[in-house]
Amino acid sequence: MKTRVCKREFNIILLLLVVSVLIILLQNMKFRHAVTTIAALRVSINLTKNHSFFAFQPLSTEDSVEERLLLDSIAWPETPLLPGPVSLENTSDPAHSTFTILPRRGGQWHVGDQLEVMIEMCDFQGSPKRYGGDLLLARLHNPKLGAGVAGQVVDHLNGSYSAVFSLLWEGDAQVEVMLVHPSEAIAVLCRLTKEQPDRIYFRSLFRSGSRSESSICNVRLHPTQPLCNYTDLRTGEPWFCYKPKNLSCDARINHMMGGYKQNIKANEDKLFNNGANMKVFIQSSAPANVTVLPKNEVFSSREMYRGQFEKSPRSMEHWMKAFNFLSGQPEVKSSYLTPGPSGYYYQGVWRALGGPTVHQFNNPPAISQCLKGKVVHMYGDSTIRQFFEYLTRALPDLKEFDLHSPRQVGPFMALNYANNIMVTFRCHGPPIRFGKVHTSELRYIANELDDITGGTNTVVVLGIWSHFSTFPMEVYIQRLQNIRKAVVRLLDRAPGTVVIIRTGNPKALTLYETITNSDWYTLQRDKVLRATFKGLNVHLIDAWEMVLAHHLPHSLHPQPPIIKNMINVILSHICP
Repeated sequence: MKTRVCKREFNIILLLLVVSVLIILLQNMKFRHAVTTIAALRVSINLTKNHSFFAFQPLSTEDSVEERLLLDSIAWPETPLLPGPVSLENTSDPAHSTFTILPRRGGQWHVGDQLEVMIEMCDFQGSPKRYGGDLLLARLHNPKLGAGVAGQVVDHLNGSYSAVFSLLWEGDAQVEVMLVHPSEAIAVLCRLTKEQPDRIYFRSLFRSGSRSESSICNVRLHPTQPLCNYTDLRTGEPWFCYKPKNLSCDARINHMMGGYKQNIKANEDKLFNNGANMKVFIQSSAPANVTVLPKNEVFSSREMYRGQFEKSPRSMEHWMKAFNFLSGQPEVKSSYLTPGPSGYYYQGVWRALGGPTVHQFNNPPAISQCLKGKVVHMYGDSTIRQFFEYLTRALPDLKEFDLHSPRQVGPFMALNYANNIMVTFRCHGPPIRFGKVHTSELRYIANELDDITGGTNTVVVLGIWSHFSTFPMEVYIQRLQNIRKAVVRLLDRAPGTVVIIRTGNPKALTLYETITNSDWYTLQRDKVLRATFKGLNVHLIDAWEMVLAHHLPHSLHPQPPIIKNMINVILSHICP
C-alpha cells in the first residue's frame, strides 16, 4: 500500500515538474514570439504602399499625417506621356533655351532690390516646351568680388520658369542658369525608385571558425529564401540579409557595399549626357549681368534680407501678373522655391542672412578657444567626416587617437588635453555605402543621441542624406523622424546642447552618379529634412546654397574653401 502511495505521489510530482517545464517553455516561446512580433509590426510587407517596399508600422497618427504632408510638399510636376520610346528631340535642350533679365522700372538696380529673370525652355528642335518639370539651378555671382548667391526658381508648368535673386552687394552681378535634368530625365529617376529601389545592394560576411559565407542585404529583400532579420528594436529601422546556407544569422561579422544594378531602357542614357542636357548652362538672350548701385533707403533691411516671397510677396505677384503668366495658365508650382537665400558669399566669405553673425576662425588659437571644454560628436556620412578631417588638420594640438579604424569608415576620436577638447566621428547605420564596417560599429544616430548625456559643453553635428537617394522617400522620412525624436529627448534632458544639422549639396554627375545620387534626389531629401526639423532648437548648415552660390565646381565632397566656410558657421553657432 505504501508503495502505491509513493508511486502515486512520485507520478504527481513528475507531472507537476513536466507541467512547470512546459509553462516555462511556453513563456519563453511567448517572449521570443513577442520580440519577433515587435520587429514584424515595425516592418511589414505592404504591396499597395511604397511600391512594394517595406511599410513601417505601426506609425502614429501624427507620424502618418506628417509623412503624407511631406510627400505632398515635394510632389514634382508630372511629365506628359509621349507616344513610343523616349525621343531626345522632344526633350529640353539647354542650347536652344534662353533666359532674359527682366527690365526694372527706372532701369536701375540697387542693393536690396530683386533681380528677376525669365527662362524659356525649348526642345532639341527649337520648339518651345509646353510643360514644366525641368530641374534648373540659378546663381548670381561676381568672380572679382568673390561674391555669389543662390537664386530662387519657380516652375510655371508651361515651359517657362522664373528665377529671382536678392541683390546683396554693389557692383557687377552676373546671372547663371543651369539645366540639371530635363523633365523627361526626372521621370526616369522617379520610375527607377518605384521599380528598382534596391538597385544599390549590400553584402555581409558571415563567419564561424574556418567557414565563411557572403550574403546580400538590404532594407528590403524579396523572400525567395530564408531571411535574417536585423531590424533595430529601439528605432524599428529595418535591415535584412539572406540567411547563409550553412551558418546562423548570429555569424554576421560585417557590412559592405555590394554593387549596383543598372537597368534603364533603350535611349534613356541619352537623357543623362553631361555635354548636352545634364548640368549644362543655358545662354542668355541679352546681357546676363547688371550693375548694382548702393542701397536705396526706401527699402527696409527687413524686406531686403528675410523671406522675400513670404513677407513681401507683392513684387513676385505683380511681376507674374504684369507678364501675363497667371492669366489662363496652370497654377504656378514652386517646386524648389524657398523663402529667400540663407546667405551669400562676399570676398569668399559666407555671410548668413539669419541666425548669428558668421565669425572667421582663421587660426588654431581661435578655433581652440571656441572649442575649449567641448565634446563634439559628429554622426553621418563622408560629408560629415570632412568636418572631422578639417579640424584635425587645422588644429595641430588636436591629436587623433588611433582606434585602428578604416579611414573611410571610422569611428574616429581626436583629443586636445590642454584645452579639454574631444571630437568624435561615427558613420550612420545602414544603408551606408562604405567599405567593410564591422557589425559592432553599425550604429543608428537616434540610438547614439539617446546615449549622450548632453549639456552646455556638448555639440552634436549630424548629416544624413546621400546614402538614401535610391530608396523611396518613406525610408528617409522614418529615419529623420527617429532622429528628430531623439533630438527632442536630448534637448529636453539637456537644453544647453548645441545641435547642428548639415543639408545635402549639389554634386558632379555622371550617368552612374545620376541614377544613384542625382541632385534631384538630393533636392527632394533636402526639402524633407528642412521641414522635419523646422521649429526645433537646431541649427542648419545650408550646404545646398553654400555649394550652389560658390564659384567652385559642384562636388559630393565640397572643396576646402567651402568646408572652411561651413566650419566657420558651425563654430559661430557654438560660440555666437
